[in-house]
Amino acid sequence: MTETWRYCGNQIKLWRTGAGISREELGKEANYEYETVKSMEQGRRKPSARLLQIADQMCGAQGKLLAAQEYLKPEPFPARSQEYMAIEAEAIALHWYEPLLIPGLLQTEEYAQTLISESCPPLDDETVEERVRARMQRQDALTRRTSTVFNFVVYEAALRTMVESREAMGRQLEHLLETGKLRNVSIQVLPMGRCSGLALIGPMVLLETADHEHYAYVEGQTTSALYAAPDKISELTQRHGMIRMHALCVEDSAEFIRKVAEEL
Repeated sequence: MTETWRYCGNQIKLWRTGAGISREELGKEANYEYETVKSMEQGRRKPSARLLQIADQMCGAQGKLLAAQEYLKPEPFPARSQEYMAIEAEAIALHWYEPLLIPGLLQTEEYAQTLISESCPPLDDETVEERVRARMQRQDALTRRTSTVFNFVVYEAALRTMVESREAMGRQLEHLLETGKLRNVSIQVLPMGRCSGLALIGPMVLLETADHEHYAYVEGQTTSALYAAPDKISELTQRHGMIRMHALCVEDSAEFIRKVAEEL
């Protein structure tokens, strides 16, 4: 996105200087400080729709600068996870283990809003809104793709990690129970103390496509990896199998979730 900001900002500068307009003049008309306009032109800050509109009018660009707005829209997913999202959208089977948070496909909107809005460094409001919207849209697959198998194993800590408020967590747990009733969705709980050597290492997602290609996705604080190599897929599949073997069955997991909800 930074490259896009730089390119659009440079276009504003080129049109402005070509029209003989100073930064001060453009800033005054758009109600921005000189340094703000400079930051946008240099790509350190996203050129705003207002600056593009005023610059287009003042420089006689005839819509050429306004056209940049389409390319400045925030990405629905972080760049490092976009390839995974494309595979997830076509998968015929998905097996997801999550140790600390509710899996994205199972999150309520308020839960997702809290997590995404508390990103660091902070995201702008438009990006937060777009990413929350995209996460909610992904969840349509649970009801739309009824022949796709969705299995989730959630560590107990994820159920007890307070996100937003007790009331919000209560609604999140209720959402898990409702979603778990879908015939193509299974939700299992791994109680604390079981399979600790693997349970605490981190999340993982195993996917199978319609062409029976297998992938594994793991994510950390600032990095993520999508694996297709058979040896790596085998290793992560064995780990997931061990975790799932120690998890409660679907029925006992639902009862466990109800109990945690009552304890909030």
